[in-house]
Amino acid sequence: MKKNMGNIDRIIRMIAAIVFSALYFTGTVTGTVGLVLVILGAVFLATSFISFCPLYTLFGVNTCEKKS
Repeated sequence: MKKNMGNIDRIIRMIAAIVFSALYFTGTVTGTVGLVLVILGAVFLATSFISFCPLYTLFGVNTCEKKS
């Protein structure tokens, strides 16, 4: 897998995952919506750790910095 996520993208995904988890575990968001947010947060964390997003490949997006 070739990296297709830049650092800013990875940081934003990590922050979103933390927010989703906090909303769920504090009881602010519950039920099906809460579970969807937790699963989405887990996907965000996984993709940010490996710096690869399969959806980016499908749409031709690459947020990695260009190396000179």
